[in-house]
Amino acid sequence: MYKIQANASGTRSIDITELHLLTIEKYSLLKRLVPSNGIVDETTLETLKHNAKSYILNNPECTDLADLCTNVLYNDNMKVYGLKELIMLYVGWHDAREEELEETEQIGIEEK
Repeated sequence: MYKIQANASGTRSIDITELHLLTIEKYSLLKRLVPSNGIVDETTLETLKHNAKSYILNNPECTDLADLCTNVLYNDNMKVYGLKELIMLYVGWHDAREEELEETEQIGIEEK
């Protein structure tokens, strides 16, 4: 379980599970989300919400995505600051997983 800060003062937070991060990865929700200027703003957050909602409407069996929307994206505390924190958490989590997979593959190669 992870926790992201949802506002600058640190008075609000949102719990993020491993399943939430896997869901973001599965549906590539953050891919091409941030514009080329690198600024995450209210439009970026609304785009993410819209993309997730559209996918659910077209694929109602996506319970993992519905859970992500309910608990994270549409959480009352989710604002632009929280999205920035979520992106940073995801990037760190994804990079750590990639390293772990590379190490596992390297060990498998060495055992052969």
